[in-house]
Amino acid sequence: MVQIIKLARTGGPEVLELTDGDRATPGPNEAWVEHEAIGVNYLDVTQRSGAVPIPLPNGLGLEGAGRVTAIGSEVRNVAVGDRVAYILGPLGSYATGRLYPAERLIKLPDSLSFDEAAAVLFKGITAQYLIKSTYQVQAGTVVLLYGAAGALGQILAPWAKHLGATVIGVVSKQASVERARAAGCDDVLVWGECDLPAEVSRLTNGRKADVVYDGVGRVTFATSLDCLRPRGLMVSIGASTGAPPAVEIGTLNAKGSLFLTRPGLALHATNIDEYRERANDVFDAVAQDIFKPSIWQTFPLADAARAHASLEDGTAAGAIILKP
Repeated sequence: MVQIIKLARTGGPEVLELTDGDRATPGPNEAWVEHEAIGVNYLDVTQRSGAVPIPLPNGLGLEGAGRVTAIGSEVRNVAVGDRVAYILGPLGSYATGRLYPAERLIKLPDSLSFDEAAAVLFKGITAQYLIKSTYQVQAGTVVLLYGAAGALGQILAPWAKHLGATVIGVVSKQASVERARAAGCDDVLVWGECDLPAEVSRLTNGRKADVVYDGVGRVTFATSLDCLRPRGLMVSIGASTGAPPAVEIGTLNAKGSLFLTRPGLALHATNIDEYRERANDVFDAVAQDIFKPSIWQTFPLADAARAHASLEDGTAAGAIILKP
């Protein structure tokens, strides 16, 4: 018997229901993974709420770590007993075990625990493509990072620092300032307590930011554009306050021939070779102590609703994992 979190409708955390299912036999290219830890990501919250539509009824979850206990006849990249992790679909990682496409399973280094893997792979690959593909952060780059004290910020900030960047963090409250500094931010600004573009200009001697990573969305978007240097890059990576408004092309020209992009994880981690390369880069960064897997809190699988509530109300101060 398998325990699975499912939802029949969208809504608040209360729509998540613990159900029972049967263990299935892997198809030719599938593996059965018994989960040891399950990653919780903000994308899960938006899918549950309906902000990001998914077919219903459905499972939830795009990240897990565990052990392979059965494989299909055509599987060659993993074997029974292997320690593995994965990100992306199909949905359904909120479960004690599941079938999963074997080619997307990543073998874990011995030095990384299941809990650490579930806390770091999804967010680590996100940080990796943002600072190495979306914008090639390097020595001298000025980064403006919203959510600098959050789970993604605690990976992206130290990694950008390692590459030689100056990182200016933005947080939502004074209580998060020290955590953002501990993550590697050179300076930390509190949203709503200062003129953000003026402060970014002051901190950079008038230069402003080369790249802005904005996961807040509607509320911060216009301000973020004003924090960029001429020909800087605005990276919209989320919309916790709603989707940003439409942008007139002329606005980008008027504000300094700016560039604007809205990247997504799927298009940076769907190709198997690219996916594995990014995952291995994340594992190497952990091994080099560039950043540490940081788990804020662990919840039992049955308490997935509480985990979601912690993400939504701003209580969470780092990565959250579920334990079967």
